[in-house]
Amino acid sequence: MTRAELIHQIKEKRSFLCVGLDTDLTKIPEHLLDDEDPIYSFNKAIIDATADLCVAYKPNIAFYECYGLKGWQSLQKTWAALPKDCFSIADAKRGDIGNTSGRYAMAFFDESNSGLGFDSITIAPYMGKDSVTPFLEFKDKWAIVLALTSNEGSLDFQNFENKEGLQLFEQVIDKVNTWGSIENLMYVVGATRGEGFIKIREHAPEHFLLVPGVGAQGGSLEDVCKYGMNKDCGLLVNSTRGIIYASKGRDFAERAREEALKLQKEMEIELLKAGIIS
Repeated sequence: MTRAELIHQIKEKRSFLCVGLDTDLTKIPEHLLDDEDPIYSFNKAIIDATADLCVAYKPNIAFYECYGLKGWQSLQKTWAALPKDCFSIADAKRGDIGNTSGRYAMAFFDESNSGLGFDSITIAPYMGKDSVTPFLEFKDKWAIVLALTSNEGSLDFQNFENKEGLQLFEQVIDKVNTWGSIENLMYVVGATRGEGFIKIREHAPEHFLLVPGVGAQGGSLEDVCKYGMNKDCGLLVNSTRGIIYASKGRDFAERAREEALKLQKEMEIELLKAGIIS
């Protein structure tokens, strides 16, 4: 998916919602556990219930890898079920170098080889340029690079300052910007960082940001938009637990839709306020 196509979807659906598919067999409704592929059954119901309200889906790959071959089969079927007008994110946080990164890119981008053709993948940039650029060699595919995350351990490294007073996450963005463009690079920025978006936008004013942490993790959508939205919206705000685990009953998909609709309506208000839609 191109940047222009993504922006079109945001305006069309009046939403910049990303639904996380971190599907945990211990949390899905019990009646699904008797299905041949309960992970896929759950995901397909969530997708069908929310597809008109969101512009992206983000399976966290760890929730599939942990089940071996069956998990990968569930992932392949889930990817195939994603609407083609929705941006697909493989939340894999890969971060190796050279030929290895190239093979990771093939695994998630090259459907003819792997059965998967995601639009994007999350990347840990600690090993530098050759851990990111192999993903940028695929046409209309995106690398979503970790920048400023909201987990407790992020303070261990991301805020370290150099002698010029730039924090590490700022240095990461400045360097990564030279490897790609706003057409194939995004950054992960945790929603609970609030005013941290001001600094992010100083270094990446036009890039899209993938923003986890709204909802169950306590991030404020209003703050994210206040400090992080740009003229094209520039945000994909993810919600996982607050949507997909809204109910453990047979009404789980309907409840997921209700929660997604609430967020979509809030997003519509923010898009109207910013003059992105009318």
